[in-house]
Amino acid sequence: MSTDNLIIFDTTLRDGEQSPGASMTKDEKVRIAKALEKMKVDVIEAGFPIASQGDFEAVKAVADVIKDSSVCGLSRALEKDINRVGEALKNAANPRIHTFIATSPIHMQMKLRMEPDAVLEQAVNAVKMARGFTNNVEFSPEDAGRSELDFLCRVIEAVIDAGATTINIPDTVGYNVPDQFGLLIKNLMERIPNSDKAVFSVHCHNDLGMAVANSLAAVQNGARQVECTINGLGERAGNASLEEIVMAIRTRQDIFTCDTRLDTTQIMNCSRLVSGITGFAVQPNKAIVGANAFAHESGIHQDGVLKNRETYEIMRAQDVGWADNRIVLGKHSGRNAFRSCLKDLDIEFESEEELNDAFARFKELADKKHEIYDEDLRALVSESEAQLESELYKMVSLKVCSETGEIPEATIVMSIDGKEESSTSTGSGPVDATFKSIEKMANSGAELKLYSVNNITTGTDSQGEVTVRLELDGRIINGQGADTDIVIASAKAYIHALNLLENPANRAHPQHADV
Repeated sequence: MSTDNLIIFDTTLRDGEQSPGASMTKDEKVRIAKALEKMKVDVIEAGFPIASQGDFEAVKAVADVIKDSSVCGLSRALEKDINRVGEALKNAANPRIHTFIATSPIHMQMKLRMEPDAVLEQAVNAVKMARGFTNNVEFSPEDAGRSELDFLCRVIEAVIDAGATTINIPDTVGYNVPDQFGLLIKNLMERIPNSDKAVFSVHCHNDLGMAVANSLAAVQNGARQVECTINGLGERAGNASLEEIVMAIRTRQDIFTCDTRLDTTQIMNCSRLVSGITGFAVQPNKAIVGANAFAHESGIHQDGVLKNRETYEIMRAQDVGWADNRIVLGKHSGRNAFRSCLKDLDIEFESEEELNDAFARFKELADKKHEIYDEDLRALVSESEAQLESELYKMVSLKVCSETGEIPEATIVMSIDGKEESSTSTGSGPVDATFKSIEKMANSGAELKLYSVNNITTGTDSQGEVTVRLELDGRIINGQGADTDIVIASAKAYIHALNLLENPANRAHPQHADV
């Protein structure tokens, strides 16, 4: 059976970021992009440059450092959008411009308020403009899954003639089912005379839980690019999950005539990184990357796996990066060992000052926790990077009293703009009391939208990693904190979120920008 290449187009930094609360800073986007490049992702969609100055700078920063993967920017079929993407990708080693316009009747009538012929003309003009910056141009007929087939064929034929090299067919609202979507791809490729001059791609949303199934059906019918995200992150119910797409095709080579070039051993590293940065925890029963993905509780299953792994496992856990937590450091470890271990995890600091700060945090953690694991180091570095240059709020001390039959009480001392203040509150639990004490002083008016706790490693001395999501005037902010004491970790996360709310550099999500 002959095998050709399936292009993996990762849109975690663009569509994934559009999940409410998943907004990433420029530095966080660069970290994720580097991890995706190490995993050998073919195309990294870094953002939507016209959406905001922050998104423009993030796309530019990714384009400046990524060399092995193609870096892509999204634009509407408008001259100002395309010029902005071209500027952001100026230094990219292999830039791609991804332009789109809606083609379904409901979108053209209700959103664009344009006639079909005008939509076709605008699509063609956009592709020609994009070709002025790069020969690598992708076009998407938005809501293709609900578009009329004849019109869709007309538009695609015209944009290929105009120079589009990739045609992406999005199931924008997750409306399709696998047989229907696979047949759509097959019909388009057969009916469009110049279809052989472009790579056909798919971008499926998971509103009905079929994003991966629809994507795979498209691949079986000739699509040779799949747009997906780490952990299936994305707006509404999310996107097709990269790890599920890649491992389905790698595992079922008996039915797929293509494969990817990805280094699948990097999947877990990317999954943890994205989860930690966005605050979106991975559910335990999530395929491939969930904590239970390779766990066997049933006695019958355990017996079978012990006799032969393939009785109940169709993949090796090691192939996607699962491994035992490696003990790397202890409290007697020195700075060079610390730096070396971080380098093994592909973590490097831009300055000696950043390294010293992280090393001081490591020593503080090592006094509390005898054995330091890889995951502890990742969390420690994430916490270091979360510190802002200017922090209005800093925790000085925290005292919590929780006793059976008594109402929990928390007293916190904070430095607020350099001046120490204290507050005491009661609550339904120690964390609730702590948050009320903090809020009594901050008086932010923010609404708590999410409180999430995850253990970083196993054992009773494991660090707890806490995510706090606050909303204020339409802005959604994630704060994070880690500590062996879960109440202290919670306080750190809440204070981090408050500082982010005070920081004007934090922007709204791209889909909320006034573009």
